[in-house]
Order: sequence, then C-alpha cells, then structure tokens
Amino acid sequence: MAMTDLLSAEDIKKAVGAFSAAESFNYKKFFEMVGLKKKSPEDVKKVFHILDKDKSGFIEEEELKFVLKGFTPEGRDLSDKETKALLAAGDKDGDGKIGADEFATMVAES
Repeated sequence: MAMTDLLSAEDIKKAVGAFSAAESFNYKKFFEMVGLKKKSPEDVKKVFHILDKDKSGFIEEEELKFVLKGFTPEGRDLSDKETKALLAAGDKDGDGKIGADEFATMVAES
C-alpha cells in the first residue's frame, strides 16, 4: 500500500513543501495539512504501518528521521533536534519508540 492510497498526493506535496526548511517541522501542522487528522482510526494505523519501515510494530528514532520521506521520496530528512522532539511528543510510555496507539494519539491531539 502506498501513502497516496490513503492521502491526496497534492496534500502530501503541499505539506512536505511547507516544512522543507531545516528546523521547521511541526508535526501538528503537518498531520493537519497532509489530511491525516481527518482520517479514520483504521487509516491512521495504515499510515503508521507504512512509516514503520522495518515492520517491528514501532516507529523508532532512526525511522522518525525519515518520516517525511515516508510520505514522499522528495521529503527531507529531519534534523536530530526535530527527530528527538517528534519522538518526545509521541513516546507516551517512555520506551524510546512510537507504537501504533501512540501514533494514533499524536494524530488525534494534533
């Protein structure tokens, strides 16, 4: 399944483009712009599984760095600072990674 099966290619392009500058990433604005906030819990989980590149059931810090590339190959890598901020926002149980339920909570709270 591709990200464009769930989200509009135009919305993805706009959202990724809006955060093309280094240190500009804001996950709350990004999730809203990309249309994720309006999706069903099932679709949000599908997006999670696309972003979980190693299929471990979690999005680890290394995968978070490439989260924009998970939406489109043109996406930039997040900086270490942005990656750590995103992990801190999503990792509710403190295990150093984001599970599917934590991801769904992040999207819902954005």
